[in-house]
This record gives sequence, C-alpha cells and structure tokens, in this order.
Amino acid sequence: MLGTDPAGAVAVARALLKRAPHAMEIRFILGAALRRCGDLREALAVLAPLTDARPDAWGLHYEHGMTLAALGQEAAASAALTRATAANPNSSLAWHALGDQLLLTGQPVDAREAQSRPLPGSLGDGMFAEGASALFDGREGATDMLRTRFGLDLNDVAALCLLADVGMRLGRDESVLPLLAAATRLAPGYLPACYREAIVRHRLDRPQAALAAIDPVIAARPGVALYQALRAAIHLQLGYEGQAVEDFAAALALDRNDAHVWHGYGHALRAVGRQADAVDAYRQALARAPASGEVYWSLANLKTWRFESADVDRMETLLSDRELSSEDRCYLHFALGKAKEDDARFADSFEHYRQGNAARRVTLPYDAAAHADFVHRTIATFSPDFLAARSGVGLDSAAPIFVLGMPRSGSTLIEQILASHSAVEGASELPDVTAMARHLARRESKSHAYPGSLADMPPVAFAELGAEYLERTRVRRSSGRPFFVDKFPGNFLHVGLIHLMLPKARIIDVRRNPLACCVSLFRQCFAQGQAYSYDLADLGSYFVQYEKLMAHFATVLPGRILRVSYEDLVDDPELQSRRLLDYCGLDFEMGCLRFFETDRAVRTPSSEQVRRPIFRDGLDQWRRFEPWLGPLVGALGALPDEGAARP
Repeated sequence: MLGTDPAGAVAVARALLKRAPHAMEIRFILGAALRRCGDLREALAVLAPLTDARPDAWGLHYEHGMTLAALGQEAAASAALTRATAANPNSSLAWHALGDQLLLTGQPVDAREAQSRPLPGSLGDGMFAEGASALFDGREGATDMLRTRFGLDLNDVAALCLLADVGMRLGRDESVLPLLAAATRLAPGYLPACYREAIVRHRLDRPQAALAAIDPVIAARPGVALYQALRAAIHLQLGYEGQAVEDFAAALALDRNDAHVWHGYGHALRAVGRQADAVDAYRQALARAPASGEVYWSLANLKTWRFESADVDRMETLLSDRELSSEDRCYLHFALGKAKEDDARFADSFEHYRQGNAARRVTLPYDAAAHADFVHRTIATFSPDFLAARSGVGLDSAAPIFVLGMPRSGSTLIEQILASHSAVEGASELPDVTAMARHLARRESKSHAYPGSLADMPPVAFAELGAEYLERTRVRRSSGRPFFVDKFPGNFLHVGLIHLMLPKARIIDVRRNPLACCVSLFRQCFAQGQAYSYDLADLGSYFVQYEKLMAHFATVLPGRILRVSYEDLVDDPELQSRRLLDYCGLDFEMGCLRFFETDRAVRTPSSEQVRRPIFRDGLDQWRRFEPWLGPLVGALGALPDEGAARP
C-alpha cells in the first residue's frame, strides 16, 4: 500500500500496532507511510527511535534519512543515508538520494561520485531507462514494473527525483515536470526537487518559471556553487547579463574548480563587452578541462581574437587522441578552422571546417524535403485572398520590430543600430514566435498542418496571439522604451503569423550576398538549431527556400517588409540607417551612426564585431574558400528571379 495508498497504509499500520505495539516492522512501515503522506514530524518521531536498534536495516535508515532531508536537515540526512548505503551498497536509490544531500552540504565531487555508481536502477542502467521511458509514454504497467523490478514507488520524493534525472538524460523534459510537481507536493521543502524543476524549466526555455524555482533554493542554501551557477545561466537566458556576471562570480567564490562554471562566466563576460576578462575565464576553464573542445571554440567564436601558436599545437595534439569525445573533436575542428584561416592557410582551414561540419551533421540530421514542403505550404496558405479575408485582425501594437532573415546576414548590426536609438530596446534573439508556432502546430490534426490550420482560427484569436507574444516577451525587456527589437533570424518562417497577430509591427528582412552568408554559416558551430548549415548543398537549398518565401511575402504584402542589404549598409551607413529609422517611424539620432559606442549586452556570435565601426573586410571573406564551394554554388543556382518583387 505504500506505493498506491500511503494514507491507507497508515490506517492499517495503526490498527496492527494496537495489537502489537512494539512490532519493529509495523512501526517502520508506519513511519514510511507517514513520510509519503507528508506528515514529516510524525514520521521522524516514529522512525528515529528505531534506528539504533537496527543498524543493518538499510530501508529503515533510508526512510529516516529521507524524512530528515524533507525537513531540511541535510547534515543529519547525509549521515542517515550514508548508513543506508553502508548496509546495502547496491541500493541505487539510496546512493542517488545521498548525492543530493552531499551537494547541499557543499560536497559536489562526492555527490557526483555517489550518483554515478554503475548499479541496477541507477542513472546509467539501460534497463532502468527503458522502464522510465515506459512511464513517460504512459504505457500500462510501467508503474508496477518500476516498483517490482527496481523497488521504486511514485509516492517517494527520492524515487521521483531519480526518475526525473533519467528523464532529463533522455531529453524528456516535458514528461519530467509532472514528476517534480508531485515531489514538491509530497515534500514542499525538498530542495533537490526544486533545483531539478529550475533546470528543466531553464532547458524548456521558461526562464521566469526557472528563476521562481531556483530563488527559494538559493535563499535556503546560499553556499552551493551549482545553484548560483544555474541562476546565472537563467539570468543570461533572460537577458539579465549583469546579474549573470554577479551570480557566476558568486559561484566561483564558492568553488573555483568547476570548468563549466568558468565557461559560463566567460559567456556572460563576453555578452557585457569584457572580452579580456572573458578570455581569462575561458583560459581558467581550459586549465581545469584541458581537452574541452567547446571552450576552444568559445575562444575562436570571439571572432576578433586570435589563437597563439601554442594553442594551435595543443588543439592538434588533442585531435590525435583516439579517446577524445566526438563532441570535443567537432568543436576543435571548428576552432582550428578559425586559427588556420587567421594564418591564411585556407586549404587547411576549409578542411577543418569540413570535418567539423561532417561531425556535426551526424548528430543533427536535416530533412531538406520536409523544409521545402513547409515553405510550399506556407506560400499556398498566405494567398492574397487569405490575407484579404483577415485584414484588420490582430493586436493594435507597434512595439515590436522584427529583424529576421538568414543567420550571419548582418542582423546583429541592424539591431545594434536600432538599439542605439533612445526609443528602442534591443532584446536580442527571442524564441517566442517559434515556440508559439510549435504550440499551434501541436494543436492541429495531421490532415490540416500549420500554417494551413490558421484558416480555422476565429479572427479574435490573432489579437489574442499578439497579446500573448507581448506578455511572453515582457520579461526580457527592462528599459521601458516604447519599441523593442526581436532579432531571431528564423522568424522569417513565420512572417505570415507575425503579420496576422501584430499587423503594425515592423518587419525588417536583412540580406547578404548568398555566398558570403552561407560560407559564414558553414564556419559557425551553432549551440543548437541550424541543422541545415552543416552541409554546403543543404545550405544552398535552404537559402533558396528562404528567398522564395520572402519573395512571396514581398508580392502579397507589398511595402509591409523592409529589405535591407548588408552590403548597402556597409557602403553607406548613414543613408541605410536613416532608411531603417524612417521605416520604423523614428526620428534620426546621431547615436545610431555611433552604434559601436552603445553600452549594451550582445550575446550573438557578432558581439565583438558590432562593438567597432562598420568595416569592409568581411564582405569578400568567402572568396578564400571559393575553390571548394562547388556544392553550394550548384544549389544556389536555383535562386528565384524576383525582379520587381524586390522592394
């Protein structure tokens, strides 16, 4: 009954104790049932007197430890759970719970060791992962199987946290949230469950909810470095770069040996323009994780910074190590591509970029046919008649300025120019339109796929979507300025949705020479997304689909979208800046021409480049690799002839 009806187990145990008041097993079950009902003080009163009498009863010490843990008594809980693991070294549940308590008491290394033991029912157990997947899929009998095979029940907060960790490893973050909600209902003060909730919400790009989950944890236990580091990452996600810098510094004051924290600190320092400090933080990360290809790539991704010869030698030595992980190998190829390019060794540089892209492509496959089908369906949906029938729908707000197009096309520069105006805030790349489109896609039937499903929506729904977008993005805005820039490039896929829900929003399509743009993408190792960018032919076909889609909207929504050429902006910054501001209904301000003096955080790969005046040296960089661009040139040969459709 403990796993299905703990309140019933309490009643049965109490009845039995009237007949046998000193029965050890019945008292033990009563304590365990009380804990599962949330009656922690009473559970402790029952369990504590039993522990001295039975030092060998691992389950008793486990229940005692978990009761203490739920009451926030971490040191005593650690001691009790240590006794449980000593009595039964094969209990993965006890080891996992002990790891949580060791982390709370400032022992992160011991915590990781406790939770990484290769035991049945542990994080690394494939059979256990299958059982957890069955639970996440809602398969019949999954709960019973987890109970009988691994001794878990879903009324135990420690079991819920163990399952949550497996779910996070499997990428089942949405499925994990109900488990953590159940854990916090059972034991509201159990900090490890709150910590996991913050991680999951952060990973699901729900930073405000993640912050709400982690803040009480830090308030209760301010001395845990990993908690501070997680809040720093959440602040960075929210665009609160200054607070992220402070939190990373606080985490490092508690523990200077975590390479991941140093790496994150480097990202935050880079975002606020402290490049020298960012380099030092990345160096500190490498001192603690010398084989981290990702940290080397972070240095390369500074763009305006160059590797020393010793760095190049070290990276080449690392590549010769057969034990190097595939992920580190991929990052190192991209970093060496940048290093060789800086040394004008373009053949070697391209070969490293090619190998890095090939490695990335293995883990991030791309379906060009599916993408082309989406573009085709979007063009078919947003016909002149469809748009005319929905004229006047949407929210009456001109606050958003969408800067979109292909990545590496100059959108960060456009945002920096606009954000240098006194009425405009640069909010960087916001994921909200894409998230809303995905939600709409999940709501429809397969026979009527998004965006075609928009035809079924009542007119009032588009204004509601516009209001939802403004509410979702409010947390990422802090200046109080009347306009803000959302420069997520992939929003070009949802121009039709943007137009319907926010008909007064400005939409700026940034264009760059196709070869220059695509080669720049090929040289970039993105943290996520952009799966099309790891193959030259796919890059070219994706660019063709982009131009086809934007040509369609230029035709059906004449004058609605402003197209800005990166090359024109470089040739005549003032003319193009005035054109931008005029389109946005803004008076010209000289600060927009001195955008490089604007003190604001920038988190995209172009962060260092927009902190100096406009330069021409990037226009023809693609020509360095011209001999090897055949597949790209061939794919781009299908670019549409837009003619008069170009505004």
